[in-house]
Amino acid sequence: MSKSSKNTQHGSTELIDYLRTNNIKLPKFSELANPLTIPQSVVEKLKAIEKNAADPINLYRVHWYNDEEGLGFDEIPGFIEIPKAISGTNASIVVMLGERFPMVSAHKVLAAYTCLVPRLLEGSFDPMYHRAVWPSTGNYCRGGVAISKILGCRSIAVLPEGMSKERFDWLESWVTNPSDIIRTYGTESNVKEIYDECARLGRDDQNIVINQFAEFGNYVGHYYCTGQAAAHIFTSLHETDKKLKLSAFVSATGSAGTLAAGDYLKEQYGSKNVAVEAVECPTMLHNGFGEHNIQGIGDKHLPFIHNVMNTDTVVGISDQSSDGVYLLLNTEEGRSYLKSRCNLTDKEIQDLSKLGLSGVANVLAACRYARHFDLNQEHVVITVATDSSDLYRSQVDSMVEGKYQSAFDALSAAEIFGRHLMAIDGSELHDLTYNDQKRIFNLGYYTWVEQQGVTLDDFEARRSQEFWKLLSVDVEEWDQRIESVNELVDREL
Repeated sequence: MSKSSKNTQHGSTELIDYLRTNNIKLPKFSELANPLTIPQSVVEKLKAIEKNAADPINLYRVHWYNDEEGLGFDEIPGFIEIPKAISGTNASIVVMLGERFPMVSAHKVLAAYTCLVPRLLEGSFDPMYHRAVWPSTGNYCRGGVAISKILGCRSIAVLPEGMSKERFDWLESWVTNPSDIIRTYGTESNVKEIYDECARLGRDDQNIVINQFAEFGNYVGHYYCTGQAAAHIFTSLHETDKKLKLSAFVSATGSAGTLAAGDYLKEQYGSKNVAVEAVECPTMLHNGFGEHNIQGIGDKHLPFIHNVMNTDTVVGISDQSSDGVYLLLNTEEGRSYLKSRCNLTDKEIQDLSKLGLSGVANVLAACRYARHFDLNQEHVVITVATDSSDLYRSQVDSMVEGKYQSAFDALSAAEIFGRHLMAIDGSELHDLTYNDQKRIFNLGYYTWVEQQGVTLDDFEARRSQEFWKLLSVDVEEWDQRIESVNELVDREL
């Protein structure tokens, strides 16, 4: 906040006035982790507001418990189970549905909230002066733009020019000015180009870069909220079958925020953490590099908030597989094949068609993990469909034209099913030893110490699990601050 701000116990008088003027109340992290604790008065207000409206009340929808229609809350977070005809394993492959999040139909809006609000409360972000810069490969910047607009502040989205048309269409409808969308060179793997642009923007003191790859609010939000949501899904399954064990949590790295949920689950159930990357850009698997089309996972570097020393397995998935299976699920020929040859029901096919490209990759990785370790009907593997398949509809025609010369038919569907589903094996899967974890951890030095100016001590501190466990303590403090601010806003009304 500005130097002239007068501080209250947990916020400046300017912030209180700003929130009151804009009719904004902030949900606590605990309310987003357990929406049943949201005041009934707020729940009633939500019923009158469309889920994708830029309305402050929709901050209370930034969680995993929204129902399918987006009107109310479910008791258990939305999920689907992958049919065994698809997974090829007797283990239960459970997929959390990011499409149910408001505004952006992607779970990154949760990370945007948990990254911006602490800055707002501690005074390092002044909504009346600063612009929030959101570096991203697609969904986080959209979540950031949505949260910023709701809070009444200006934002800038920075993302590669090769992202899907739907992402840019959405951004153009939400930003204040077209110049607030900055297209950097490349696609998923070109994260350094995003960082370079953010470094340029950061030289203006009005711009505050909220870098999801390095913001611990991203880690804490997913550890606390996504972790508890995944645990709630598992306990609901366990109530039906007491023999079930939670074997693993599987997630593509991206910013590595979602992987924090795996840290929570490992503490609660002793499950494994499985990180996913594109085999076209095998940074963790082979210290490699390259380009790929699994939109939603950035590569060629290790995110600062990736708890590498707590990662158990790395799985590589080809974008040929994620593209192919996406076609199988989103073309008439593919769906017809699944129904006639795999005996899938219309409901199962409809559920599977909700998966975006990174969601497909996560599912394929979960299947690869389950098959490799010979998991059986007593094992559960949880993964995430981070966004909606609607974000990739424009790519169907280009995929069909480019790979099948515009002649996608039943034979094409059978080929995809055989090559990319039934042929899943243990290749491109690496179970990490302690030395492997150290090797991968050390790769981050070149990005964060040499390029981004992180001190060596801060870089090294992340090796210890005590460092990560202490981060979760922040949640209670932030909730206390939010509660105090909301009380002061109410007091003034």
